[in-house]
Amino acid sequence: MRDGFMQVGNARYLKPGDLPDAIAVFPLTGALLLPAGQLPLNIFEPRYLAMLDAALTGNRLIGMVQPALGEHEDKGGEPNLAAVGCLGRITSFAETGDGRYIVSLTGVCRFRLLEEKATSDPFRTFRIAPFFADLSAENEEEAVDRAALLTAFKAYLDANKLEADWESVERASNLTLVNSLAMMSPFGPAEKQALLEAPDLKTRAETLIAITEIVLARVFGDSDTVLQ
Repeated sequence: MRDGFMQVGNARYLKPGDLPDAIAVFPLTGALLLPAGQLPLNIFEPRYLAMLDAALTGNRLIGMVQPALGEHEDKGGEPNLAAVGCLGRITSFAETGDGRYIVSLTGVCRFRLLEEKATSDPFRTFRIAPFFADLSAENEEEAVDRAALLTAFKAYLDANKLEADWESVERASNLTLVNSLAMMSPFGPAEKQALLEAPDLKTRAETLIAITEIVLARVFGDSDTVLQ
């Protein structure tokens, strides 16, 4: 995020016209991509290798989305998908020599799935409605309760005997901190989808804190004690 617009790799996304109205989607349970976050992927399934080939020769964008909870199939035998996903730009790409691609996606903005497009491609493509407000979410950072978020994060680390690079944490902006913690959180698909669909950064931080408190209470019996 720079000066009120989203820059991902060499690309700038400033206005609606900079975003596609249709996108190839990669359904992956438990995967969470958020604006400005980075998601590593190991691609090996033939149809998704084809999807990456198409993206690399085009706008380098794909849509990350989870299968709908329950993973019911639609009439074509494909899994129904969650309503909201996130656009990711391929910012790192490598071939392994054994038929796989190792890529890194950087989040651009969230989108809502509309109707699926009929194509001859082996992967699925949907018309989308991008969340244009994500392109200039920098002004949401001041509303985040950073102290409460760090308290919950530290409590989770302490409870699980984990450590963090606190120097990097302190340097991170609220946008980077909230979205990075949400993406790296070890929560289930439902919780990941709730974090994705949070309407703004403040709500996402509050949701992350609430989920963390629930997990701590479930495992240790008293989250208030752990959070002190």
